[in-house]
Amino acid sequence: MIDLPGAVAVGAIDEESPDVGVAAHYGDPNREQRALATDVGLVDRSNRGVLAVPGEERVSWLHTITTQHLAALADGQGSELLVLSPHGHVEHHALVAELDGTTWLDTEPGPAAGELLGFLEKMRFFTRVEPRDATAEWAVLSLVGPRAAQAAATLGVDGLTDPDTLGVPAAKFAAGSVPSRPTSRYAVRPLPAGGWARRGPLGVDLLVPRGSVDEVAGRLTAAGVPAAGLWAYEAIRVAARIPRVGFETDHRTIPAEIDLVAPAVHLDKGCYRGQETVARVHNLGRPPRRLVLLHLDGVATDQPPAKGTPVTTDDGRTVGFVGTAVRHFELGMVALAVVKRNVADDARLTVGESAAAIDPVPEPSRVA
Repeated sequence: MIDLPGAVAVGAIDEESPDVGVAAHYGDPNREQRALATDVGLVDRSNRGVLAVPGEERVSWLHTITTQHLAALADGQGSELLVLSPHGHVEHHALVAELDGTTWLDTEPGPAAGELLGFLEKMRFFTRVEPRDATAEWAVLSLVGPRAAQAAATLGVDGLTDPDTLGVPAAKFAAGSVPSRPTSRYAVRPLPAGGWARRGPLGVDLLVPRGSVDEVAGRLTAAGVPAAGLWAYEAIRVAARIPRVGFETDHRTIPAEIDLVAPAVHLDKGCYRGQETVARVHNLGRPPRRLVLLHLDGVATDQPPAKGTPVTTDDGRTVGFVGTAVRHFELGMVALAVVKRNVADDARLTVGESAAAIDPVPEPSRVA
C-alpha cells in the first residue's frame, strides 16, 4: 500500500474484502471522489494481478484463445479481453498492454492472476510463449480523471491519446463488416524509469516496479496530484457503469449482459472458446439479463447493500442481484446490479431495506 498520510487500509475496515492491500480512503472520500470526477487523483491499485507474456507467437496465440481480435495488436497499444467457459460464461477479464516484445495482462486482485495463468499454461502446447506471474515484481497505479494524461506527463509520458472503441454492430451484421482490429484500442507508452502508462476509459493506468511505488507516488503528489482511495475509484466506476468480474458477475454471466462486448469482444474474428454462445445471443439481440444503475433511497439505512444482495419486486420476486454499491458524492447511494431483461425501467424495486429505481440513461462510453 502507498505510504501516504491519512491512509486507511481496506483490510482495516473489512478484512474479508477482495480489495485488501490498498487504501480505502485518505480521510475524505467525498473530496477524493470529486477530484477523480473533475480533475485528477492517484489511486493505489497495486493489489491487481499482473501477468507477463513474452514470446514471438504471443499476440497470435492470445488472439486464438480469447475474445479479442489481437492479431494486429501493435507495439504501444492496449485493449481488453475475456476468457470464456465452453458455454460462453465469463471466467476472466484482463486489461492488455503490448510493449517491447511482451504482452502484459492485468487482472482482478486475489486468485485471478494465478487462475488465468493456469489457463494460459494449459493452452500453450508447442506455442512459443512464456507466460508468467509478474505480480510480485510490478504494481498497477491509476491516474483517474479528466486531467489524467496531463498528470502522466509529470512522469515523462506523452502521446496518450483518447481511447478508441468500436460500436457494437447490429444483430445479423454482414461478415467482414467489423474492422480486423481490437474493438478497444488504448495508447501505451513506456515510462522512463521502467514499466508503462496506458490510457483507458477512466484515465491512465501505470505499471511500475513494485519497489518504486512510493517513489512514483511521491513524484505525483509533489506535482499536485492528490491521492484518492479505492472507495472513490469504485464510486467513479459505478457511476460510469463499468463492471468488475467477481462483482457484477456470477457463474452464468455472459458478456452481453454486462456491457463487455464493446470493449472486450470481437464479434467477427472467428472461433474461440464460448464463441457460439456469444454469436447466438448477439444475433437474437436479447441477453437474458442486463446491467443497470440503481438509485437507492437511503431512508431506512445509509449503509450500502452488500455484494450479492437480491433485487426484488413489489410482490417479493427476486429479479437480480447487486454487484457494487457505493455512496457517490453527487448521486447519493447507488449500485450496479444485474437484473432480468424483462424488468422495466420504471419498475418499483427493493434492495435490502432500500427502495430502488433504475436509472435508464446509458453510459455513452460503452454504447455505440
